[in-house]
Amino acid sequence: MNSKMKEKSGAVLDMSPTSTVEGGVEDIYGEDRATEDQLITPWTFAVSSGYNLLRDPRYNKGLAFTEKERDVHYLRGLLPPAVIPQELQEKRLMQSLRRYEVPLNKYVALMELEERNERLFYKLLIDNVEELLPIVYTPTVGEACQTYGSIFKRPQGLYISLKEKGRILEVLKNWPERKIQVIVVTDGERILGLGDLSCQGMGIPVGKLALYTALGGVRPSACLPITIDVGTNNEQLLKDEFYIGLRQKRATGKEYYDFLDEFMKAVKQNYGEKVLVQYEDFANHNAFELLAKYGTTHLVFNDDIQGTAAVVLAGLVASLKLLGGSLADHTFLFFGAGEAGTGIAELIALAISKKTNAPVEEARKNIWLVDSKGLIVNARKESLQAHKKPWAHEHEPVNNLLDTVKAIKPAAIIGTSGVGQTFTKEVIEAMASINKRPLIMALSNPTAQSECTAEEAYTWSEGRAVFASGSPFPPVEYNNKLHIPSQANNCYIFPGFGFGLVMAGAIRVHNDMLLAASEALASQVTEEHYGKGMIYPPFGNIRKISAHIAANVAAKAYELSVATRLPQPADLVKYAESCMYTPNYRSYR
Repeated sequence: MNSKMKEKSGAVLDMSPTSTVEGGVEDIYGEDRATEDQLITPWTFAVSSGYNLLRDPRYNKGLAFTEKERDVHYLRGLLPPAVIPQELQEKRLMQSLRRYEVPLNKYVALMELEERNERLFYKLLIDNVEELLPIVYTPTVGEACQTYGSIFKRPQGLYISLKEKGRILEVLKNWPERKIQVIVVTDGERILGLGDLSCQGMGIPVGKLALYTALGGVRPSACLPITIDVGTNNEQLLKDEFYIGLRQKRATGKEYYDFLDEFMKAVKQNYGEKVLVQYEDFANHNAFELLAKYGTTHLVFNDDIQGTAAVVLAGLVASLKLLGGSLADHTFLFFGAGEAGTGIAELIALAISKKTNAPVEEARKNIWLVDSKGLIVNARKESLQAHKKPWAHEHEPVNNLLDTVKAIKPAAIIGTSGVGQTFTKEVIEAMASINKRPLIMALSNPTAQSECTAEEAYTWSEGRAVFASGSPFPPVEYNNKLHIPSQANNCYIFPGFGFGLVMAGAIRVHNDMLLAASEALASQVTEEHYGKGMIYPPFGNIRKISAHIAANVAAKAYELSVATRLPQPADLVKYAESCMYTPNYRSYR
């Protein structure tokens, strides 16, 4: 028996259940646009009635089952007599969560909720995004990964280890869902700023995909978290009796790349051309090579390189309202030359190139990078890694950040080093002496690795800094003025970006799509936000922001002829909003 879906006014296309946002993937039960009054017959699909219905997180409604549903589905006696709607369940759970003083306890409680009542979990996350985002994502998810072996209760994704070499396709088929749209995969070698956590890095794909659903509207059943376990070089984990991964040194070289190649081929074979594979927390020496190798054959996206670049570029574009001028008028200095730093730098250069019609090579001259050995200059070119060489400019060697700031005189310093407290008082004061409104972006995560705090940036610059960070900081009052720190958080970009790719049925990612996503995000910053020193909009509007980003990305996919979902909707923003997954409970027959 098929679900009946009421007509929605304002929808651009009249979408049947077999013509949904997935771009051709059938969604019989209408999860993309499910509403409270949509009638569902759960047992015809995956769930029997009675006790099993209460144990299936996708269909369980807890005490929200009506009197009629309790009779029809043999739930009498299995629940207390009270009927409590979803809104009241949400209120009770938020009160319970707020009683926890330790963030990790909140994280565990939320993961347990997801395992027993999926829709209530997403309802909670969507309605309380600013409060819960630091729990399911940075910074608490880092602590969760460090202790993942101890808090592990049940698998939330696929673990593909070297034991499965030659059988990866078979392992993918073990996952119960066949119609996957987004895969987030990590090998755990560089989890946030915490290093090699290998198998325990699963918290990152799980958290990212929770945000794909809550913030971007991709239905949860279409999301697949994967951890590639090729061993670990973390001696502490290898000696930990609770470690859940392979107890061997990390595979490298040909063995590693052959294994990843088998994985990528198996993904395409099992899920098709339009499944998005998002790389997370791969080490620099693998991240660039994997992106370059599979960017021309698969729909792949590296959030650490490309997502970070897009969100930082959006902040820079928005900050021009406070700094004045254009991107091409300013000099930018990066402290950190890894995958995040060089990825951001390249996208800034591309944006400058597009605006000025100058070659990208010329635009790069506005951008300088400092690594662990000092300023990257031509004299060091022969010893540099490949991803650093384009940033070697003509200049005498400079060994430290303070002297570099004084020599280069940048409008902005952007920290991607993963080393905390490196934007010292002297560095901030030097920036403030050069610029009326110095832009300070301390982007390293988690909080302990942040290059400086918001309070330090505002105090040392006498309240003139425009500040953004990777981890959240509370508002700061300085000279009787309240400053609201901005968070240059990747979850501004990747949920809407991925949703736009899915919405258009895109088959490849292009840099122009990243520029489109940045422009959409920057356009959401209002005069009210600027008045508070903000260069990013508040997270409370994230679903609206994601819809605009998805629409911009999809429009660019159609323009570049890499979209397969035809015809193109007339109003992509309305179309995106109409297609977003909603977590409201559904009524059962």
